[in-house]
Amino acid sequence: MTDLGALLAEATRAAGVPGAVLGVWVDGRETVQAYGVLSTRTGVAVTPDSVFQIGSITKTWTATMLAQLVDEGRLSYDATVAEVLPGVRLGVDDRSDRVTVRHLLTHTSGIDGDIFVDTGRGDDCIERYVTLLADAAQITEPGEVYCYCNSGFVLLGRIIEVLDGCLWDEALRARLVEPLGLEDVCLLPEDAILRRAAVGHHEHPLTDHPFDQWMLPRSLGPAGLITTTAHDLLGYARMHLDAGPPSLMEMREPQGVVPNPKAFDRIGLGWRLGDWDGVRVLAHDGATLGQTAMLRVVPERGFSCCLLTNSAEGESLAERVLPEVFASYADLAVPEGPRPDLDARPGDLDRLAGRYHRRAVDFEVTTGDGGLTIEVLPAADLPWAGEAATMRMLPADAGGRRFVGRAAEGLPWWPVEFGELDDGRAYLCSGGRIALRG
Repeated sequence: MTDLGALLAEATRAAGVPGAVLGVWVDGRETVQAYGVLSTRTGVAVTPDSVFQIGSITKTWTATMLAQLVDEGRLSYDATVAEVLPGVRLGVDDRSDRVTVRHLLTHTSGIDGDIFVDTGRGDDCIERYVTLLADAAQITEPGEVYCYCNSGFVLLGRIIEVLDGCLWDEALRARLVEPLGLEDVCLLPEDAILRRAAVGHHEHPLTDHPFDQWMLPRSLGPAGLITTTAHDLLGYARMHLDAGPPSLMEMREPQGVVPNPKAFDRIGLGWRLGDWDGVRVLAHDGATLGQTAMLRVVPERGFSCCLLTNSAEGESLAERVLPEVFASYADLAVPEGPRPDLDARPGDLDRLAGRYHRRAVDFEVTTGDGGLTIEVLPAADLPWAGEAATMRMLPADAGGRRFVGRAAEGLPWWPVEFGELDDGRAYLCSGGRIALRG
């Protein structure tokens, strides 16, 4: 078996990540290894019991609570927002009677997914956030296409609050944290600072620069605000290793395709899904303010693993670590991610040129010298949106729809996909999100 401690140490140094924790559960045993520092500002060492933000892995916790409500007969995946949250409006044209719980869980509601408005620290922050969705843009029609949607998971959190008659935080503790015996699940910074808490760091070339802001607004809780240890995250994952109630099992079933995928090309009810050599793998990643986390669950092999990092370049570390972990401990090969297709000749690239926009970022696509260039222009008022970059893109398929690029040699390839919606509007898809050409 691979020495996980040595693997993590070597890979963390090579990736330029300040600190990380790797956790593996297999054959009824847990192994957790740590390396590096919690913050380059303090130099405090990472230990196995350090807490990291897991970002959007939180979405699977929210989805699990909804599955419990379905099994209790108190909710249907095909119920509309209007049915479970009377009076809540979605968009100026109000699609609440068309958007279902299933749409929200599969990122196919079509509503603007990156509304990161701070509605305060009060216990009504999620309820207040949901009222803002009356003005949310409708990017696509409900059910039309996958478009990653944080806003939809906050809305799902509100459904839990209403049905359980308590805060999402309280429901999380009552439904998952306490029954699973988890002791280090933090939802607020005052909980995290009682433990060895990691601080996020910027992306290349500022990988040794800590963020000056620690967490996203509390209202985003159901979409991505859990902070925890590798031990507790693996403890949560174990409930998805075993056969469970029908709705929990339904979370593993494909509901649709994910555009521009890496190793996971379908979406379940909360989980991203891949079939590797005929073996179903459940996955979710998370990214907050300079912290990146990955969770993988393979029920057929009784295996799960997590990688927690305090770096925006956590994916670079994952590419060095996870293939070896899967090969050694789960006897599975991690599929290779998008790469340039050196034989591809995509033809007329001018058809793709233009400026594409979504709430957090613009993409300026230009052509010349027989190639494609994308300038990434993050919104200046959003500290989590990343750094500006210009990348020369290389074709990744013969169809002229998929391209990859990277800001520097050795970094992971960044994939994009071009397409058109049913109404003919052109889009660029990156990170699972659709940016429309204006």
